[in-house]
Amino acid sequence: MRGNLAKKLDPKDVELYLLENTDFFLSRESIVSELSFKHDAEGATSLLEMQVRKLRDEQSRLMDMLSGFVSTGKENEELFFKSKNLTLSLITAKDFDEVKKTVELFFEQNFEIDSCILEILSDSQLQELENKTGLDMNKDAIHMGPLSKEKMVAFFSNESVKSAVISVMKLKSGFGLLKIGSNEPTKYLGDGDTTFIEYIRDIIVRVLESKEA
Repeated sequence: MRGNLAKKLDPKDVELYLLENTDFFLSRESIVSELSFKHDAEGATSLLEMQVRKLRDEQSRLMDMLSGFVSTGKENEELFFKSKNLTLSLITAKDFDEVKKTVELFFEQNFEIDSCILEILSDSQLQELENKTGLDMNKDAIHMGPLSKEKMVAFFSNESVKSAVISVMKLKSGFGLLKIGSNEPTKYLGDGDTTFIEYIRDIIVRVLESKEA
């Protein structure tokens, strides 16, 4: 009789029943120890072993996530103090030459770059650069990523630079241009976050405008 009943049981019905009665095995611990699941060529694994492995995998994933958060937090904290020191240095700068030196040194010392140039251009000079590169050089434009040799030469007068961040700043008189370059083609990619550059750009603009006043 029992054998006939077992033949009539649909595995899906069993699955649905267990899902609806998740405490089924709590009062039947002896059954749990007898269950096994073939998961690879080496043989079978008990339900308990599967649960332990699952918990370990979940723990490992959470630890990796936590490590990522801690690492990101430390990086953000370091970035905050670096940018704070830059801001304080710029505030005390006497003129554009001192601002230029401070900004270029800041990026060269803290971000492992190969070139950093801060310069002021007239409207006509910026227009000429826009014609040479084919890039939009309007107010607050930021271009990031690997560029052609011709564009790199136009910006840096250097063929060694393979990827760059170009930030345009509108000033009271003319434009400012912050150019950061790397000899590594993948150092800056087109889909990178520009938030930090925008922040530094805005500080530079405020400082330079205060010097012009």
